[in-house]
Amino acid sequence: MSPAANLLSYPTPDDAEQAFYDAFTRGDLEALMAVWAEDEETVCVHPGGSRFNGIGAIRESWKQLFETGMKFQVRISNVLKTHSALVAVHSLLQHVSVEGDDTITPPLITTNVYMRGPRGWQLLVHHTSPAPDTNGLMMQESPRTVH
Repeated sequence: MSPAANLLSYPTPDDAEQAFYDAFTRGDLEALMAVWAEDEETVCVHPGGSRFNGIGAIRESWKQLFETGMKFQVRISNVLKTHSALVAVHSLLQHVSVEGDDTITPPLITTNVYMRGPRGWQLLVHHTSPAPDTNGLMMQESPRTVH
């Protein structure tokens, strides 16, 4: 990780989430990994893929994805948030498309778990799965935050 990345701080889980999805869209591995907690108990599950444990395995999984050269467009919606003083859980729909591909794909169901540490809020778990049925999926009139 670059020295500059170690100085990054995310004052809220929303800041960490925004940084994660911005880095994902740009294909910026260093910025994406700066959001992750530096903890060997981190977990990442890609849609329809394997579970990666530990920061090294997670870095390699994203590196391989970005090395495909595909440029991703990512939009999130239907975010449900549960926050406590040290842990935040966001359940959301992730809409991913590949630049230049007009195929409409169903949203992905995603859970992001953030923990508060010395560098602010950081990603501990990112789990994304294909949605079995998009009719009425996680539809709620407005996102809500539970404190």
